[in-house]
This record gives sequence, C-alpha cells and structure tokens, in this order.
Amino acid sequence: MTETLSFKGKRLVVGVGSALIDILAHEDDEFLKKIGAVKGGMTYVDNDFIEHTLSMTTGKPQVVSGGSACNTAVGIGKLGGPAGFVGKSGRDKMGVIFETDLKKYNVEPSLFKSSSPTGRVLSIITPDAQRSMLTFLGAAAEVQPDEITKECFKNAAIVHIEGYLVFNQALILAALNAAKAAGARVSLDLASFTVVEESKEILEKIVNDFVDILIANEDEARAFTGYSNETKAINALAENTQIAALKIGKRGSLVAHAGNILTIEPKGSGAVIDTTGAGDLWAAGFLFGLVNDYSLAKCGELGSACGWEVCRVVGTKIPEEGWQRIKRLLEE
Repeated sequence: MTETLSFKGKRLVVGVGSALIDILAHEDDEFLKKIGAVKGGMTYVDNDFIEHTLSMTTGKPQVVSGGSACNTAVGIGKLGGPAGFVGKSGRDKMGVIFETDLKKYNVEPSLFKSSSPTGRVLSIITPDAQRSMLTFLGAAAEVQPDEITKECFKNAAIVHIEGYLVFNQALILAALNAAKAAGARVSLDLASFTVVEESKEILEKIVNDFVDILIANEDEARAFTGYSNETKAINALAENTQIAALKIGKRGSLVAHAGNILTIEPKGSGAVIDTTGAGDLWAAGFLFGLVNDYSLAKCGELGSACGWEVCRVVGTKIPEEGWQRIKRLLEE
C-alpha cells in the first residue's frame, strides 16, 4: 500500500526540531493547578519558571535527552535504521549530554551551537500517566532559517518535522523547502493540541503545500479538523496528504491512504506508567516501516509496539528488553 511513496532505495530518516533535555517529575493534578499548567498540553516558559517549579516538586526529577523529533530519530536508530537529527544546542554540560546520547543511540547529530543554554522541558507526570509540559527552548530557538539547507538532508528518504517548529514560521518553511529540494518526503507530527489551536492557519497551508505523511493524536486531530468523530477526522487529515495517521490511545490507531482506512490494533496490555514520548516513538516505528517498504498494516503495528513499550517506563528511553520485544515483530 506504500507504492505511491517512492523512496528510491533511500532509508535515512532525519528529524528536525528542538534539541531539548527532558526533566521528568511526578506530581498530582493539584500541583498542575498550583503552577497554572495546561493538563496534557505544552506551554512555553522561561528558565526561571522551570527552576522555580522544580523547587516546588516533591521528588527528585529524572534528566534525559529529549525533544519530539529527536525521540523519533532515536527510536529509528534503535530499530537499526539510519537516522539523523538537525537542531541547535548550547555549549554547556546539557549540550554535551544531548549530543552524546544521540551518538549512543545510533543517530547522526547535525547540531548548530549557541552560547545560550541548551533547551529543556519540564514534564509533569500525573497519576493517570498524562504528561503536561513546560518548555524553555534556550539555544533550540536560535536555529536560523539560512542554517537549514538541503545539505542537512542529503540522502534522506524522509524528513520528519515536529509541529512545535511552527512557532517560528520562517524556520519551518526553510526546513520544508530544504527537504523538498533534497528530494525527501516530509512527515509532520502535529505535536500538541495547543500548538494546533494557536497555529491552525499556517499548519493548514504547510500540510497542503509540503506534507506527505501527517501524524496526529485525537486531541490534535480534533483541533486541526474540527471533528470528534474518528472517521471524519482521519478522512479530513488525509485530504491533502498521501498518508495520514490518527493515534487513538489504548484503542490503537487509524491509518488512511488512497481512500482506504486501516484499523491498527493496540499492542500490549496492563498499566501505563507514563505517556511521555508515546507519540514520538509511535512515529519512529511507523516511519522505519515505511522506508523499509513494509505494508501500512505492519508499519502501524510497529508504531503501536514502540508506543506501548515507551508507556511502560518513565521517560522516553525504552529499555533493551523492550527493543528486543519490538524487534521480534520485524521477524514475523
């Protein structure tokens, strides 16, 4: 079913987005109200706000490399595929952690450097496994449009762009144009319903003009299409793209292509620990499958497995035994 997406033998997936360090803290809904966070959403804040919020947390937070497109690239690298990441980090300890992590997970980093601090995201994880994000972009916000050239995407089959970049319209357009100039397909993850609500008009134009693969969850799809009905939403997502994917949580996902809708059953069962990175890792499995010419059903199954495994741990790093379970699917 992927015959209309020709990759000409290329398998490289390059993520473009914010180079961020994830700081993960477990708190309750009252804590979210106290700090004024939007549950399940993402809010931009300054570093002082993050430091003040951290001073109010009840436990010791976990610190790991992150960022939506970066998480997806790491997932592809762990699956054994060639992966790259383009972004900007600081010349600081956090920047070193970030770059070292990428290499450890088989991702080729193309990191521009800044004297500003490396960006960070404080994710508040509530007992229902929802994560609410407070983001300080730091150096990540300083990527200049003229730094993103088609050379960044040489030999790329897919350039995967996180929706958060839409807040810098000149930058996201530069990345989209460079991806097309390099001959790559474009994948866009809508990122967060708050992003869609604030940037719907430009997102619609971007999807119409550039995007081949569009990925959204239920909240993002509702904000983008206006439909709560899943069938109407997936059809609307697919109107101007070759492939659209709608993730519907524990019920699995829907994938639309060429007028057909596939229902992908969820993988796994049991308690969800933390949903941080679930969508990013779903995209990793799905895009890895696409560039390896798997059927759309198999791509969705692999995405579902990656999304499930990351929900079983705190943070975005699937442990090795989880990757082994996922890789067994590749052998079936």
